Amino acid sequence: MKRSIHTIERPFGTLYAEVTGSGPALIFAHGLGGNHMSWYQQVAHFAPTRTCVTFAHRGFLPSSPISGGPDPADFAGDLAAIVAALGIGAHHVVAQSMGGWTTVEYALAHPSGLRGIVLAATTGTLDPQRLPEAERTAVAAWDAKAQPVRERMREAGIHPAAGLRLAEEQPAAHLLYHHINDINRDLDKEALRLRLGAFRRRDPAELAGVRCPVMMIASEEDTVIPPPAMAGVARAVPAVRFATIERAAHSAYFERPVAFNALVAEFIAANP
Repeated sequence: MKRSIHTIERPFGTLYAEVTGSGPALIFAHGLGGNHMSWYQQVAHFAPTRTCVTFAHRGFLPSSPISGGPDPADFAGDLAAIVAALGIGAHHVVAQSMGGWTTVEYALAHPSGLRGIVLAATTGTLDPQRLPEAERTAVAAWDAKAQPVRERMREAGIHPAAGLRLAEEQPAAHLLYHHINDINRDLDKEALRLRLGAFRRRDPAELAGVRCPVMMIASEEDTVIPPPAMAGVARAVPAVRFATIERAAHSAYFERPVAFNALVAEFIAANP
């Protein structure tokens, strides 16, 4: 299987990217707790028939670190630079959590060649607080239940994005999740989390401006991104396909890769 490593020059330094497999391009944008390595179960699954592109966002090793941490407003331009540098034509993008900020903005600003996007456990830059009152009430109820669970996980040394069930049922996978997260232990992720929140300023209806098919995948037991918010965004833009992975926390791609990969495969097959 073909595999290559690339560094793409940017004004801040370099972006790290890996290309594995051959066929139509499938790009993966990772979350706050990950980097290009997070997608190993997707690359292994799709690379026999797809050109899988994984990368580390700016400020996330092995891309260049940034003093003070990255600005998420720069993520979409970085993705466009990767696509240009690697000579990628038609492609799909699969995003999880923080990667949704990258992907929503990229899809709105750089539609050429884009054949579809998958937003997993994320609304990206779409602000759930602009949803109708009933949707906001559902999000508030979710948060009231999720907050004590997050605290309990932190006290027990469980990564909230990995979830209770992963730690209990797949302890080796949970440890690997920690290892990948620790690669960027020197990055101030709480400061970046605040920047992500400040950059979440679009009305959910703006997702209709994306000119390619969109799928949203929520996780039933997510305590990081509200599934009701994702469902509300999907209802606001009826063309969006919506699915939920059961018995999965925030990182379903990592915890339930078979179910996650099947949903992605079905979506990209329907939108080649």
